Amino acid sequence: MRLPKLLLTTLGLLSSTLLQPDSRAEPKPLSQVQVARQFLLAVLRADYPTAYGFLEAGVAQRLTPVQFAAAMQPVYAQGQQFGPDFALYKLGLRLGEGNTIRPFCAFTFKSDTLAGAPHVQLDVSFRDSVATRILYFTPVPAAAHQPSLPLVP
Repeated sequence: MRLPKLLLTTLGLLSSTLLQPDSRAEPKPLSQVQVARQFLLAVLRADYPTAYGFLEAGVAQRLTPVQFAAAMQPVYAQGQQFGPDFALYKLGLRLGEGNTIRPFCAFTFKSDTLAGAPHVQLDVSFRDSVATRILYFTPVPAAAHQPSLPLVP
């Protein structure tokens, strides 16, 4: 009687091991909304190196990590004022000069949910519909001293 029980236990362990998902499989790439959310979470934690890592290479070439941290400080301060919780406010396409079309995600602080209009809307834009690196980030309305990112003419 002990042999069949041992055999069943062994078979059960083998089958559960074989049916486990491969932990070496490539993780699924983040969507633009997920990238924007992770970027914003990092900024609201003042984890500027992580947030900087989400920027498109061309943006990072024009903006040093120190400049980026200085530019993001007002956004961090707004998070301290309005609370760190935020919600996806809208998702869409923005038409720019020269007929450029850029996908964007806009977030607002949850504390503004019942307000007539949000105090701050945080916009994150991408170069195109498949890009997962951030091209542009700014609070709307931006504070007088808060530049839009990237700092391009």
